[in-house]
Amino acid sequence: MRKPNPPSNADCKYGLYFRDGKRKVDYILVYHYKKSSAGRTLTRRVHHNDSGARSAKQDQPLPGKGVQLEMGESEPHVDYHEDDKRFRREEYEGNLVEAGLELERDEDTKIHGIGFVKIHAPWNVLCREAEFLKLKMPTKKMYQINQTHGLLKKINSVIQKITEPIQPKVAEHKPQTVKRLSYPFSREKEISRKNNKVRLSNLKIINNYYVFIFQGITSLLANGVYSAAYPLHDLSPCFSVLQLLCEEWASYGVFYKYQPIDLVRKYFGEKIGLYFAWLGVYTQMLIPASIVGIIVFLYGCATVDENIPSMEMCDQRNNITMCPLCDRTCSYWKMSSACATARASHLFDNPATVFFSVFMALWAATFMEHWKRKQMRLNYRWDLTGFEEEEDHPRAEYEAKVLEKSLRKEHKHKETDKEKLTWKDRFPAYLTNFVGIIFMVGLTFAIVFGVIIYRISTAAALAISSTPSGRSSVRVTVTATAVIINLVVIIILDEVYGCIARWLTQIEVPKTDKNFEERLIFKAFLLKFVNAYTPIFYVAFFKGRFVGRPGDYVYIFHSFRMEECAPGGCLMELCIQLSIIMLGKQLIQNNLFEIGIPKMKKFIRYMKLKRRRSLDHEEHMKKKQRYEVDYNLEPFAGLTPEYMEMIIQFGFVTLFVASFPLAPLFALLNNIIEIRLDAKKFVTELRRPVAVRAKDIGIWYNILRGIGKLAVIINAFVISFTSDFIPRLVYLYMYSENGTMHGFVNHTLSSFNVSDFQAGTAPNDPMDLGYEVQICRYKDYREPPWSENKYDISKDFWAVLAARLAFVIVFQNLVMFMSDFVDWIIPDIPKDISQQIHKEKVLMVEFFFTNEQLMWMKLPQCPRLHQLCLSSAPAAPRSWPGSGSTILEIIPAGR
Repeated sequence: MRKPNPPSNADCKYGLYFRDGKRKVDYILVYHYKKSSAGRTLTRRVHHNDSGARSAKQDQPLPGKGVQLEMGESEPHVDYHEDDKRFRREEYEGNLVEAGLELERDEDTKIHGIGFVKIHAPWNVLCREAEFLKLKMPTKKMYQINQTHGLLKKINSVIQKITEPIQPKVAEHKPQTVKRLSYPFSREKEISRKNNKVRLSNLKIINNYYVFIFQGITSLLANGVYSAAYPLHDLSPCFSVLQLLCEEWASYGVFYKYQPIDLVRKYFGEKIGLYFAWLGVYTQMLIPASIVGIIVFLYGCATVDENIPSMEMCDQRNNITMCPLCDRTCSYWKMSSACATARASHLFDNPATVFFSVFMALWAATFMEHWKRKQMRLNYRWDLTGFEEEEDHPRAEYEAKVLEKSLRKEHKHKETDKEKLTWKDRFPAYLTNFVGIIFMVGLTFAIVFGVIIYRISTAAALAISSTPSGRSSVRVTVTATAVIINLVVIIILDEVYGCIARWLTQIEVPKTDKNFEERLIFKAFLLKFVNAYTPIFYVAFFKGRFVGRPGDYVYIFHSFRMEECAPGGCLMELCIQLSIIMLGKQLIQNNLFEIGIPKMKKFIRYMKLKRRRSLDHEEHMKKKQRYEVDYNLEPFAGLTPEYMEMIIQFGFVTLFVASFPLAPLFALLNNIIEIRLDAKKFVTELRRPVAVRAKDIGIWYNILRGIGKLAVIINAFVISFTSDFIPRLVYLYMYSENGTMHGFVNHTLSSFNVSDFQAGTAPNDPMDLGYEVQICRYKDYREPPWSENKYDISKDFWAVLAARLAFVIVFQNLVMFMSDFVDWIIPDIPKDISQQIHKEKVLMVEFFFTNEQLMWMKLPQCPRLHQLCLSSAPAAPRSWPGSGSTILEIIPAGR
């Protein structure tokens, strides 16, 4: 791997350090200000803030460059709104200074009207916050990681050699044989530092968390006091982590390699690291699902010429005349004209799809268990095994509502009494949420209903066409255009529903950021799930179910007949609907929304800045600082959109996989690009996010489990009611005379006497086929016209319905049992990880005893007291073989 050229000292520190070149910029606050009427920036007095000055007064100006009116200049017009913002900024920055942080202001920048506050966290603040966050730091104590022996060791070595070309070339990704014992940081156990200038490299990770800075900044950002707040990207050549990420992660040329997850976690934090780890595991698990899906599809291709029902439909010698598809304008038609549709349906509607549905249900359960084990390994590797999320601080909006409630009280409360928002206070918001969600779900149903009307009316209009080619392509044209309309509507409503879900969550005023995020995810997922899958549910379970029969059709608005399925069934149309929506969402949302729109916004910002620079030549000549470059990047909007996109895709892969076995393959191809696309976006297009510690993916895991369980039920109904799998089995074992499928098509068709058409519904051209039709056929299980109970539902219908319901019950319970068995048989925590965790606990206890003994030995040399102390000090427990014993001591990584 190419090593970067060593940069000069000026290149390393330009824009990444304070003006003294010693204190590193850890965080940036950005605000808008109005310049003087002179149109140029004047320099005011520069106050150098001593690193030890912690008692800075709030009214003391921050060190740095800014605007200072000279003698003789007139006072500008007073803007009370700007004065309020400036006062709130000074108050907040004074609190940061009192907390021990060092600040420096810079308004002499290349961006017109934008000021920056650079924040530096001194050594003692880092130590304090590391202890507050209970960050685990490595000690000098090292122990051996349990290694496999015998056959497993040989297998692992072979696998490592085979996968070596696809491993990223980073040190963090290499397998480790030893591990340092980690212990929560404590200032009491901290090693001595020479002249207080040694900064532990492990403690620098606290610069990614900024808990002491980010508290309260969200409300200031929402009120416009600050326009942005972000840590800096370390893009200087002297910092190699981001350069490694660019070369080994955020590049399309390394799409075949594993992700350097440890390096991602080191730079972006655990929460983002877990997202990319989950996305990698999901993509990896799609490989076997894609292979099996391809085999199922190829099986359908190989057996299409041997499928007796489709052969019977294509055989023109059968001379089966079908009833018209619409009133008056449509004529009778031959079943053999639907030969292509019947053959195509067999590609997805064959016995192998039932096996594939069972396989995917077990695949989903295995994927969830595999992710839990992977997550546990990451927790152990990242020292998060003992991490427990503390209760979040109340959000600023919640505290404002509580304060508003307390002010409305007539009597004064004691200091111990604390107001809080109850369900009565939130009832208007809950009612608005309920009504809003019901309205938006109803809007989705109304749009789907509108598309149904479009399909029916367009099919009727195209059927009037006098050309045979126009009439033969009616179904394909209507289906394709309707699906495209559905796709466009889904993509538009996705964006609208995301904004509405955020607004509905905001009016609820959740107490903590975690509650806010969970409620937002639930609402957004509910709305987007309904939006994405309602058209597919209609085709799968409702289309063709309420058509009626010839002579007694069901009409919409007394003029439009309900849609019928194709002669080969609705499964082929379901496949088309699913594939177009799935692929369209991935291509358009990934390429347009994630690539095109950010680049377009970036270009617009660039043009605005270029226009401003042309008005101010002095600013144009300045060199751009690192924090100015980051300010022009897109702000980080959270991981919810990234997770949501993958969760919806997971639904496409699992919920209707019985109708589209190639869904895992298309998801795999999309995710290979998605990983590098997201990586490139995080590294080059977005401001650096504030790192957040997390030990799991949160509520998304429960959503995944819910989709996995729902997939079993939906696939059972798709196989039973949408495909012809159950009718074929019933015919084969109950009605077939020779034990074959010969005669199955004729068995599924009922007869209708054309003289029974209602007035005004018979075809205008009954002789279109060249002969007079007396009996036409339609797909249903009904009594023939010569029966006593003509056109009533026949006994065959009830036999098929009973078999379908029985299959749903058996399939659902059997697959659920198998999934739960997989869940039970695979332990959540790998055995080697549980042994290592236990080993760490034993070593930690050993350290405590050893330290206590040494502490007693350092007491004043009083023989009697010394003997008493040694006798009262407990003995250290037996150590692990080869572990040794040393004093607990926090050290820098790599020392």
